[in-house]
Amino acid sequence: MRALFLLSAAFVLTAAAPDAPDAPEIPLQTLKDVTKTLSSDDFEGRAPATPAEDKTTAYIVERFKAAGLKPGNKGAWFQDVPLVEITGQDVSPLTFTGGKTPVSLAYRTDMVIATYQVVPKADVKDSEVVFVGYGINAPERGWNDYAGMDVKGKTVVILVNDPDWQTMTLDGDFGGRAMTYYGRWTYKFEEAARQGAAAAIIVHDTEPAAYGWGVVQSSWTGPQLQQDTPGDHMDQSKAIGWIQKPAAEALFASAGKDFAALSAAAKVKGFKAVPLGVKANVSFANTIRRQASKNVIGILPGTERPDEVVLYSAHWDHLGRCDAVKGDDICNGAVDNASGVAALVAMAEANYKAGAAKRSQVFLAVTAEESGLLGSKFYAENPVYPLGKTVGGVNMDALKIYPEAKDFVITGAGKSELEDMVKPMVAAQGRRIAPEPTPERGYYYRSDHFSFAKLGVPMLDGSAGEDLVVGGPAAGKAAADDYNTNRYHKPQDEYDPAWNWGAALQDVKLYYTMGRTLADGSSWPNWYPTAEFRAVRDKSRAEAK
Repeated sequence: MRALFLLSAAFVLTAAAPDAPDAPEIPLQTLKDVTKTLSSDDFEGRAPATPAEDKTTAYIVERFKAAGLKPGNKGAWFQDVPLVEITGQDVSPLTFTGGKTPVSLAYRTDMVIATYQVVPKADVKDSEVVFVGYGINAPERGWNDYAGMDVKGKTVVILVNDPDWQTMTLDGDFGGRAMTYYGRWTYKFEEAARQGAAAAIIVHDTEPAAYGWGVVQSSWTGPQLQQDTPGDHMDQSKAIGWIQKPAAEALFASAGKDFAALSAAAKVKGFKAVPLGVKANVSFANTIRRQASKNVIGILPGTERPDEVVLYSAHWDHLGRCDAVKGDDICNGAVDNASGVAALVAMAEANYKAGAAKRSQVFLAVTAEESGLLGSKFYAENPVYPLGKTVGGVNMDALKIYPEAKDFVITGAGKSELEDMVKPMVAAQGRRIAPEPTPERGYYYRSDHFSFAKLGVPMLDGSAGEDLVVGGPAAGKAAADDYNTNRYHKPQDEYDPAWNWGAALQDVKLYYTMGRTLADGSSWPNWYPTAEFRAVRDKSRAEAK
């Protein structure tokens, strides 16, 4: 689900790190063929729990078999992931009454609304509205936007990202420009539910959200998936959703409040939630369908320590049928993430050609990343191979399909010893490590490596930066902006035979070298002592010994 960019023309790279494991050339044709096939209209955007899933997973198994992998789940290729699909229908406007003038927000254009609760109808009636700033409760940081305010049964309005996202350095209560998990929309809905809110509404603003309203609209309309668990998620809020920033400004004006002034106040520690003196109403019906989706698992067994596992992951799903743009309603997901699955297959082929490693190598194509990392979350919580015996690995979410780059960006840098391992490999390619150009977008929390990190497994997530060999940073940034604006999570994310795969080949070669070094080695990379995942890793490793 990560946004990135691409450019056209042809390029092949075969650089190798000194003292790195010998490797066959990364098969460029495999990258092209798998990406083209999975992102074709025949696969209808690869939405989980649809007929397109069977076609998608069957094709991945076919390619895994041809690459030389064996079934990775006790003789089976699949791990069932129980999901429940909820499709909202007959959505009423989201209205606010009791202010200077009534405010009525239309579905899709002004707001989107959904629910985690598995119920046939969601109904929020005359719910008092409270502005809770950034909606954060972080006692370890001395921050609680809910302090002194009981929001049980109320509707909370929340700002996206962290309070210090506009700080241009990495200094601040929440890491400055770099987003923490407290800035993610997933956290904000989780905390609102813990506080007992009947409804939670996030104000969309393009820069701190890291994507435009079109991405929210395409992602939050149509069938919504979540993990199917006992209790039907009745501990969650009745309704969750987003409103456009101009709609929020109109709401606050109706309540006699200044949206800009209160947003500024919310950035300061000690902010107190503000009742708006208006009441929210919204209702919608839900069609409910339960169906297991599938993670696809292949393995190259190790020769000496087969119980120790190196993991490669990529999500196979995308948005399926989505809101049409110029008559096209298939969100094909070529870059995001047919390209990542293609890398998974290409790396399987390269590793098989190189021969079995000492440790086992597991290739995991997960479902429902676009619905909240559900497939990787389920695997991490129900691992086929114990996490305490999982050495680490690489996550591949959307290859950088553009000409070769001078730099390499580690997502969420400063957390794991895998970063120390990859630095000389990057240098051997004639590249350098560069800081994330947009740390405020919180990419570290937006892909499947995060599911494993939360349970202790270090996974490298990184890719080419914006400093291109031809054109430099200006060309890279222009291409990134173009992709994010015009193709990311839209029907325009389609395969183009004229793509330049130079940077992608650089990166996949790097992933191969990293994975193979782990698979033929004996090290157990850990998190840095200050990383939030260190304690759980230490515990799982101790239990595995």
